[in-house]
Amino acid sequence: MSIKIIGFEDGEAALTWEGLTDAFAHGHTLPKAEIGDTFLYRTPDTLLSRSAWIDGLGVAVKSATIFPENKTKGLPAVNGSVSVFSDTTGELEALVDFHLVTKWKTVGDSLYAAKLLANPNPETILVVGTGSVAANMIEAYRSAFPGARYIVWGRNTDYAAKFAASHNATGVADLREAVQQAQIICTATMTTDPIIQGEWLQPGQHLDLIGAYRPDMREVDDVALQRAKLFVDSFETTLDHIGELKIPLASGAIKRDHVLGDYYDPSKFQRAADDITICKNGGGAHLDLMTCRYILDQWKPA
Repeated sequence: MSIKIIGFEDGEAALTWEGLTDAFAHGHTLPKAEIGDTFLYRTPDTLLSRSAWIDGLGVAVKSATIFPENKTKGLPAVNGSVSVFSDTTGELEALVDFHLVTKWKTVGDSLYAAKLLANPNPETILVVGTGSVAANMIEAYRSAFPGARYIVWGRNTDYAAKFAASHNATGVADLREAVQQAQIICTATMTTDPIIQGEWLQPGQHLDLIGAYRPDMREVDDVALQRAKLFVDSFETTLDHIGELKIPLASGAIKRDHVLGDYYDPSKFQRAADDITICKNGGGAHLDLMTCRYILDQWKPA
């Protein structure tokens, strides 16, 4: 078997956000993934490997090196690759660019939630954050909600205005006012203290929460969770791992049955017109594998 090597630009050229969300929908009809994470440390550096096996899709192992001191050398701090193995023989099929898989998996995850839950004709979409994920979310949302206007909030108001202008959006300075304007709200920050307050939320809104990934990280407060119908991409990769839900579950602010469903049961993703919905994006290697298989299916060698 010849091994495919798929770089970022060549791989991305064949992809569409609609195609990826369709691949997620199909992937969740297959048997539930076996997943596992391992970490190795050499202060201050880290090797993270995430693996998934789905009967019908094969195996993916996504390895990332995090070398913080690379920034002083003008090098990227995060590097890696994804190995994809055949479902039938176990042979190595492909090496796929780490950043390609991460971009499309992370953004496609929340886009899929919005397509399941959000008002299909939003007037305003708010993106909270000014990093690469925020930029990619604007791109992805435009594929599904082309008629919406986009507003952006960041802690540095001047930078947020420049970021927004570069993405044909509008920078805003007042977060509370911005939240109250939007039908879809996307948070892609590195905060540990909630920045979205539940008292700001309006009937009919949908929130995609992306940023929190550690047990100490949260982007919305308890009131927001209590007011909303809650969903996750995967129970296994969110409830006991990410502070967004782990902390309020431990404190009793919400109960386990408050989280209504994950992508393995899309029939649970129901809402009335006035419901507030929240979906927590936890990522997970199973989504990396679904993304990789979609990339391999679409990729055409040069």
